[in-house]
Amino acid sequence: MFLLALLSQAASLVATLFILLLLWALVYHVSTTQMPAGIGQPLKVRILHVCSIMVYCLGYVLWQLGLCGRFAVLRMLVDGFPSRKDPSLFVKDTYFNTVPVRVYQPKVSPSGPRKGVLFFHGGGGTFGSIDSYESVCSYMARESDAVVVSVGYRLAPEHHYPAQWNDCTTAAEYFLKNAEGFGVDPTCIVLSGDSIGGVMTAFLAQELSKRKDLPKPRAQVLVSPFLQGLDFNLLSYQENRWVPFVSQSDFLHLLFIYISKNMSAVEIALAESHIPEEKRTKYQRWLNADNVPKELKAKGFYQEFQLSSCPLDNIHTLIKTITGTNISPLIADDAVIQQLPDTFILTCEYDVLRDDGLLYKKRLEDNGVKVSWCHLKEGFHGVFLLFNRLFLNFAFCQRGLDSVVSYINGL
Repeated sequence: MFLLALLSQAASLVATLFILLLLWALVYHVSTTQMPAGIGQPLKVRILHVCSIMVYCLGYVLWQLGLCGRFAVLRMLVDGFPSRKDPSLFVKDTYFNTVPVRVYQPKVSPSGPRKGVLFFHGGGGTFGSIDSYESVCSYMARESDAVVVSVGYRLAPEHHYPAQWNDCTTAAEYFLKNAEGFGVDPTCIVLSGDSIGGVMTAFLAQELSKRKDLPKPRAQVLVSPFLQGLDFNLLSYQENRWVPFVSQSDFLHLLFIYISKNMSAVEIALAESHIPEEKRTKYQRWLNADNVPKELKAKGFYQEFQLSSCPLDNIHTLIKTITGTNISPLIADDAVIQQLPDTFILTCEYDVLRDDGLLYKKRLEDNGVKVSWCHLKEGFHGVFLLFNRLFLNFAFCQRGLDSVVSYINGL
């Protein structure tokens, strides 16, 4: 009887906590979220956004109580949808030096060396994994008849920048040097990445273009990429400031957790007070709103933000990392951009990072780089992470991944 009573009390407590979390998530969603009229399946987006708020809040509370890591619950949920293993593929977990990777190889015997795809997952540098992108990498390997390597780089806050960059660089160097051992043509390797993985891809493409000791990548694929840390009030940031699932403030908090333990810079970055005036002037031509296609410019009022007059002291030193070309490859010199391989860029209409991709597209085209572009008009951030996840899946996710596969097949 005592045990039954104890279980009953525990069940009541869990139910109460669930209701409180649900109420808080509903209030937060209604008071802060803006749902654009053209976004895909808006009711489904609302339901999933409320659930994601509950997950984040639960994880935050448990972290504050010292019961788990800050992102443990979120990681468990994102990685906890096991994908069915594709019987047409050989799948192997291994290491490229010290970096964990998962290799996907079609079982059908090829007529010659295959293309290779090196994939860097998204998740803001704080969550996401090889497991959470299992469906994406399996689909790419099967549909493009390519060897796909998914890289399991280290995550923040346990491992801060540049640990992730070091892991991705190590994996890329290993694959390029040993491609033939995987049945891959070393001159036909595609670098690809989603979200924060996109900036790793862009950075590596730039760095490898300078190397004489390694084969040059055949192409780069950037999916909803983060590409610059100078202006967090671009048109897309303003239009989609409160759009699920990654708002403007959500993205900046994840980014600064990823780069530094010091979160005091977030508000200053939002106010655009982190960039010295001479640096702002130098790069303004590349971050100009006139470079965004006319059909995608702000539909309403666009506010030009003014520099804050508050004293900044050491903020330029604190923020120096985020304005380097490894975090902001969009501002690399023309001489570097001109050496880049063919590029595919996927953007989503309702994504704070939309204009990063569009501005990079313009820079590449201005420097003679061949660019293919796919724009998902009803899409939002997370196009790959949501792919083939039962009720989490959206129609535009399939279209987005199919556009990438079609591009790889056409190389």
